[in-house]
Amino acid sequence: MKITVLAVGKIKESFYRQALEEFRKRLNRYCKLEIVEVADEKTPDHAGKTEEFQIKEKEGQRLMKHIAEDAWVCALAIDGKMINSLELSQKIENLGIHGTSHIQFVIGGSLGLSDRILNQADYKLSFSKMTFPHQLMRVVLLEQIYRSYRIIMNEPYHK
Repeated sequence: MKITVLAVGKIKESFYRQALEEFRKRLNRYCKLEIVEVADEKTPDHAGKTEEFQIKEKEGQRLMKHIAEDAWVCALAIDGKMINSLELSQKIENLGIHGTSHIQFVIGGSLGLSDRILNQADYKLSFSKMTFPHQLMRVVLLEQIYRSYRIIMNEPYHK
């Protein structure tokens, strides 16, 4: 299985980069992991709705260039479906069983994802009703993908 994380913005803090690298190493035995970063737009303080819409559209266009036609696309969205770790592992396993060989998880920038990305996604996933920094969400997402593979392989992992 190939798993791609499409994300807006670069990881600036070294502790996030270290965590991502650790999960990349751990996932290496289960899947082919690819992380694709696209440039983010600077959001001015007190940006209006129109300006925020335009920023999300620009970031969305950059993300769209990397969305594969044959991939199952999961957008991380605050209004997506909240599931537990076991359900995520079952979703990943079932996709593989039914012939999906490429899953793409899409993480937006500080304003979230454009409507175009959200509408095109096969699934919308929410980790919480809270807002998290998109850099932290990459770490949390990779940890949950790793946990999913441990569950699928019936291997122990802390609870």
